Parts: sequence; structure tokens; C-alpha cells
Amino acid sequence: MDEKMESAVRAGSHTRPASGRNLLRICLIVLAFASAVYIGCMVSPPSLMDDVDAVQAQIARNMLASGDWVTARLDGIPYLEKPPLLYWLIAIAYRILGEADWVARIPGALSAIALALVTAAFGVWAFGRQAGLYAGLCISTCVGLFLFTRILIPDCMLTACIALALWAFLRVIDEEEPRPRLWAFLGAASLGVSLLLKSLIGIVFPIGAVIVYLAITRQLFDLDIWRRLRPFSGLATVLVIAAPWHILATLRNPPYFDFTMHSAPGEYHGFLWFFFINEQLLRFLNLRYPRDYNTVPRVVFWSLNLVWLFPWSVYLPAAARLNFRPIGRAGRTRFLALCWIGFVLVFFTFSTTQEYYSMPIYPALALLIGAAMAEGGSWIRWGTRVLSVILFVAAAAAGSIWFLVRRLPAPGDISQALARHPSLYTLSLGHMADLTLESFAYLRLPLLIAAAALLIGAVGALWTRGRVAFLSTALMGVLFFQAARLALVVFDPYMSSRPLANALLSAPPGKLIVDHHYYTFSSVFFYTNRTALLVNGRFHNLVYGSYAPGAPDVFIDDQQWKSLWQSPERCYLVLTQQALPRLEALVGSDSLLVVERSGGKLLLTNQTLPSSLAAGGQSLPASQE
Repeated sequence: MDEKMESAVRAGSHTRPASGRNLLRICLIVLAFASAVYIGCMVSPPSLMDDVDAVQAQIARNMLASGDWVTARLDGIPYLEKPPLLYWLIAIAYRILGEADWVARIPGALSAIALALVTAAFGVWAFGRQAGLYAGLCISTCVGLFLFTRILIPDCMLTACIALALWAFLRVIDEEEPRPRLWAFLGAASLGVSLLLKSLIGIVFPIGAVIVYLAITRQLFDLDIWRRLRPFSGLATVLVIAAPWHILATLRNPPYFDFTMHSAPGEYHGFLWFFFINEQLLRFLNLRYPRDYNTVPRVVFWSLNLVWLFPWSVYLPAAARLNFRPIGRAGRTRFLALCWIGFVLVFFTFSTTQEYYSMPIYPALALLIGAAMAEGGSWIRWGTRVLSVILFVAAAAAGSIWFLVRRLPAPGDISQALARHPSLYTLSLGHMADLTLESFAYLRLPLLIAAAALLIGAVGALWTRGRVAFLSTALMGVLFFQAARLALVVFDPYMSSRPLANALLSAPPGKLIVDHHYYTFSSVFFYTNRTALLVNGRFHNLVYGSYAPGAPDVFIDDQQWKSLWQSPERCYLVLTQQALPRLEALVGSDSLLVVERSGGKLLLTNQTLPSSLAAGGQSLPASQE
């Protein structure tokens, strides 16, 4: 550190720590807003969605039922793609509260609240209580965190661990920190937990940000810094937490040492190869097989963060004007946040990306926004004015759409008014392209609540100042997310197959068959807790594990399905409306008897049902033949 920096620190340029009472007060406010969003919206309807949502919930249930907490399985097939900590947490929640869909959401809801509290506490420590409060409100009520915690993915937990690890780093290198050893342990423990949540990126992101920070501040080879960081005891902590599962998974899923760079169908190289080489290295290089993912264009990936941090992203121009010189606690935090954001975004510039992959930078952006809001100034005032205009326009748009659709009929469920775009469904928000003006006729109540919420935020931003304006914006976020939850309930038949599962549970026993991919109807597996045969379903996530030694043979082709369907045994088939012509060509429409239809999906059987059940086992009407 040069003489100028030393004199600045001696002059008291660092931020004084807030009192315990102030920190508690800030955390309680942030806890109230975060709980209103994530307990009020997540641990409630709608149902678990098809695709990854119900997949994660069912893997956890399978672990609990089998007693095998090492190898995840879907429909009996080894599922070796992801680390297990999310499954373990959901399974523990099942053990305590029962195997319900809302229980599966509890770990995600609690992790979002924990992330908000960590961000707020980090902000209080670095910048003071006002900035900590605003940072906590920002991450509690931003659009992106809500959107991407509606799905059972571990990214919110990972983000909380990364934020804690980087906060620990700053506390360890702070010469006035009274407990550097404790914070060094917490930082290392966060890295170990991150490995069990999202594998290597859980340590690459925080360590990469730290290396960039130390290199630019010319401390990379400072032996005193490294003594304080305790890298050897930290490595031991990481290994104690993360190594046992990796070793057990390798031993239970041989071969052990296969380092080929060739990834192709029909090949099985064990857990170690698939988990590290195929899922980490080859995916980064976009050479992984199966290629069951899509990528967001780089410019879109970067710019979408303005959406994910909305409504608080209007203050990013003010945050860009902060002093980023790493002098004192506040300066070091701002500069580390810059390194943190830059490293993650540059990393994904050279890799494949989904919309939610930038979630690990949300706390860094929230800290910078919170610091700028606490400093105030003309840029913050202009940001608030811009926000009021955006919210007035959005409220007017929501009200106008409601007016246009107020008398439109809304028969059946919303799937009838949507336009399908299957090519986009490998993106997290691909179904957003399915919306049409007619579909908003099914969303009249959510539209009214959203318009009211946006109007409250607009009025609060226009006619109030400072903390009152910021709190009214946060309140708007809470109300808006409640409207979003109600909209998701309307989408339930389209995004979930629960009505088909309910009909199946009420029907006589029979063999369950699912047409095409497991993921397409994963909520049927969850809500019935059954296995099934998959027609032409050996692709994407189940391909690799299907070739593992001892994997069950659950995959059948069209001709095998035809033989089963025409046998004396009762069979049930779950399929999409688009698949009907293919099956009718195989067995004729008279043998495809409808049990239930919902959201453009069907449950069929090959034998007549009692007339009291659903559609009574009636054949398809002529309009569908």
C-alpha cells in the first residue's frame, strides 16, 4: 500500500462499523420485505412446473425413498449432471414436513431471504446502515431474483455463498478485523458448500474475483495477505466439506479414470469424466453432448441485467460515478464489486449462457446501487424521476391491456390462447414468447393488481424523496410479485401437468407411459410418484445415465408402444396434443380414449373407464381425428 493510501486510512477514510442495534434494525426491515416476497409468493401455489422444477423435487424424493444420497436418479436412470446439496436440502425438508410441492420450495425461499440478509449486512459493514438497507431492499425486490427462484435451481444458494465468501475475503484482509481466523474459515466453508451446489464455478467465481482484485491492487504476491487468508487450512476446509461426496460418487459410478475429450451418444465413461470433463470443460467450450441447452447472445446477456435488477437498475448510472479507488473499507468493497461483476460477465462471454447465469453478480450490483442511493445527489434524483416515468408508462400499459381484453372470452385454460415456440424452450424464459393479446383475457385480475402496484411505485417515486421513495418502490415490488404469482396460477395447466396427474391418481391401476422426454411431463412423475416407460425418450438429460451398468430399460420405440397399447393390460399415455397424429397412425383414434385434457396435453388410456371418471374413457372426437 503506498503512502497516500496509508495516510487516507489513518485519516479515517474507512467506514465505521454500525452498532449491533442498527444492524439488527436494518436486517429486520430487509427480512420483512424478503419474507413478503419469498415466503408469501414461493411457498404457495402454483404447482411445480414441468421441466427442471419438478425434476429437482422428484430427485430429492427418490433419494429419500431409496436411501441412496450419493447418486441422483430419474425414473431409475442415474442422473450425474449436478452436485447434490439442493437435493439433500429438499429431502431433509420432506423428512420434516412431508413430501409436498410447497415443501420443495422452502430451501429456495430461505436461501433468497438469506441472500438478502447477507447483502444487507455486507452493505452495513462496508458503507453504513443506510447503504446496507438499500442494498438489501434492492436484492429482495428485484425482478431477476424473483423470476429465477420460482424454479428449483441452486443458483440463489450459490449466490449467497459467493457473497459471503467475498465478504469474508475483505474482512480477512482488513487489518482492523478482530477475528480474521473466523472469517477465513467462513470464506473457505462457503467455497466448499458452493462446490456442492454448482460444482467448479462455485469456487472459480469468488477466487477469480479475488485474484483480479489482488493483481490490480498489486497485492497478489504480498505474503502478509496470504498469511491472513490461510490458503492451506482453507483448502483443507473445502476438501472436508466437498470431497466425500465426489469420492463416493466416483467409486459408485465407475470407471474411475477416463480423460477422453470425446463426447458422443452411446458412450459411458463413469461419473468422474461426465461430471468434470463433459459437464464443466466441454460445456464451457460448447462441445458437450447431449447439447440440451441454448445460449443467450452476449450483448443480450449483458444488457438483460438492467431488467433483472429493475426497478433499482435506474440508479446504476449513479453507482458508476462512485469512487472505486481501493482506499478504506468502502473503497475496497466498491472495487471488489467491480472485479466481481467483471470476472463473471467476462467468463460467460466465452461460454454458453442462460438468462439466470449472471445471478452471482446481483449482490455486487446491489451493493453499488445501495452505496449510491445512500450518498444521494442529482443522479439519484434523476434516477427516481426516470423510474416514475417508466412506472407510469408500465401502469398505463397494464391498464390498457386490461381494457382491451376486459370482454374477451376466456374459455377453458390459457393454453388455448397461446402461440407455441418450441425452439425457444431451451432458454429459461422461452415460454414468454408464447404470450398473445388474447392470452391476457385469462390474466385480468393479475393485470389489475400489477397496474395498481406500478401506480403506487410511480406516485411514490414522483411525490416523495429519499427513504420514503425507496420504501414505496420496494412495496411496489412486493405487490407486483403477488400479481405475478397469481398469473403463474393461471398458467398452471400450461406449465404443469398436475391435472393429468390428479386424473391418473383417481383412475384404475395401469402401466404408465410417457411420450417423448421425461422433462416434458416431469410434474406427472412428481404428483403421482411413479415411474414410467418413455416412448422415444432417450435423449437430452437421460442419455448418458441410460448407458450406465444396471440402468433400467425404460425406453421404448413406437412399435413397442403399439404392442403394449394393443395388449390386454390397461395402459395410460401422457402426451402433447401435437403428438396425436403420429399415434393415431399407429393404432387408430378409436383406441385412444381420453381420460383428461389440460393445457394442450392429454392423458389417454386403451381401455374404457367407469363413466364417473373424467371423460369416461371416450374416444377422441371427430375434430381431432
